[in-house]
Amino acid sequence: MSQSNEKKQILVYSNDSSVRATIIAALGRRVASDIAEHVIHEFATGAALRSYVDSHTDIDLFILDGEATPEGGMGVARQLKDEVFNCPPVLVITGRVQDSWLAAWSMAEASVTHPIDPFTLAHSAAQLLRGSHLATA
Repeated sequence: MSQSNEKKQILVYSNDSSVRATIIAALGRRVASDIAEHVIHEFATGAALRSYVDSHTDIDLFILDGEATPEGGMGVARQLKDEVFNCPPVLVITGRVQDSWLAAWSMAEASVTHPIDPFTLAHSAAQLLRGSHLATA
């Protein structure tokens, strides 16, 4: 992954607009000083996310709400990992720490738990954008 000044493309999926707003606020304009600014694309449905993915190849990171309904982010993550060639890293937000095994099943490179801690989310996103793959926690 190149360290250019081109803006990073982050896709955020949750059916809950307040969760999307929390994620966006936590990420700010850039997740770390050594990473380019980003553009966030919000999706409230898995179908809309998949439609976007089908027509764009410049995606750098997925942040998916594991508690989304009716289609959970972990299932979406698993489908992306199975179907997207060289799938970008995925960060899943789980309902409980005990759900980390589900995040691992979904093949997500990282997970954080609700309620979203802005520092933890930004740090995890930065690590993934740098190309470091975190263990799900």
